[in-house]
Amino acid sequence: MSSALHYSVMDCVTCSRVNCKLSLETAKDILQVERLNVEYKSRSGNFRALRNVSLSVRQGEILSIVGESGSGKTTFALAVSKLLSANIALIRADKIAFRGDDITGVKGIGMDKLRGTQIFMIFQNPFMSLNPLMRIKDQIREAIRVRDKRTGRQRESSRESDEEVASLLKSVRIGDAEDIMRRYPHQLSGGQNQRVMLAMALAEKPSLLIADEPTTALDVTTQAQVLSLLKEIIKESGMSVVFITHDLAVAGSISDRIVVMYGGMVQEIGFSSQILSDPKHPYTASLIKSIPSKTKQEGHLEAIKGSFSLVGIENICAFYPRCPLAHEECRRKIPALVRAGEGNYVRCVNYGEAEEDALID
Repeated sequence: MSSALHYSVMDCVTCSRVNCKLSLETAKDILQVERLNVEYKSRSGNFRALRNVSLSVRQGEILSIVGESGSGKTTFALAVSKLLSANIALIRADKIAFRGDDITGVKGIGMDKLRGTQIFMIFQNPFMSLNPLMRIKDQIREAIRVRDKRTGRQRESSRESDEEVASLLKSVRIGDAEDIMRRYPHQLSGGQNQRVMLAMALAEKPSLLIADEPTTALDVTTQAQVLSLLKEIIKESGMSVVFITHDLAVAGSISDRIVVMYGGMVQEIGFSSQILSDPKHPYTASLIKSIPSKTKQEGHLEAIKGSFSLVGIENICAFYPRCPLAHEECRRKIPALVRAGEGNYVRCVNYGEAEEDALID
């Protein structure tokens, strides 16, 4: 994210979301994923994109998944939503549970009943998600129709639906909603289209919203507006959110907990305040050092040395080739994910070995 937003680590740590810690500890899990593995198929053999990823999302929580491109963030979202075709990916998991029901083996019509109704996903580019041949009101109407079918509600006229469409657009801070309703996606800006996607999510009233880098394609001013709006919507609706981003500053400004991924594995997980003020994994610490800060007046930001690669890390610490704290022990095996504090887990040999891999792993 551009430094024009002027997020700093302390801005993130003082985010009001971190005050939810106590309530989150007693909240029920809406999503549970245990040992999720994904391999992409290719002519030269399978390519492992996720390895034993385990995490949970609690009711009313905003969980951010952070990491560089290629770390497995989007693959996780697509795998959980069952949007990866069996023709291109091999998916294995001990358990994927949604609202207490195991959906690991659910496919086809079974998932169609969940996607867009109970689980709604917003992608990075709203232009690719909206139908270019349909007016905005017709697309939001469709979302309302699906919800009404699920709840058994009967509407007397299309005017009632139009009134709800206008109300939804106004709720996502779109001015002149009646005019926007009649337009097509190409007649709107990127920020307006992303707000339309949020309106569609509100229309469906999902229990879980997965937002895959929803602000990356927007200019910095619109980014800040959409993030602020998203936080308001989440607070008012009480939905749970998986927020995917490459930007740790954005994650800290919006989330309750943060999952740091690298090399297709969870490297650290904990409450946002802890992750940003006292990172345990060297990769997390390196990401924080690269965040633009309004308090830094001179000098270059500290970039992570080397480049990301999944080649040659099958049986060692994935971050070893780039880690400033690397030593010989890091090359002997993949570290276990161990408890490093209250609600905090880290995958690093510097924090010892677990008697058995932590439950979260």
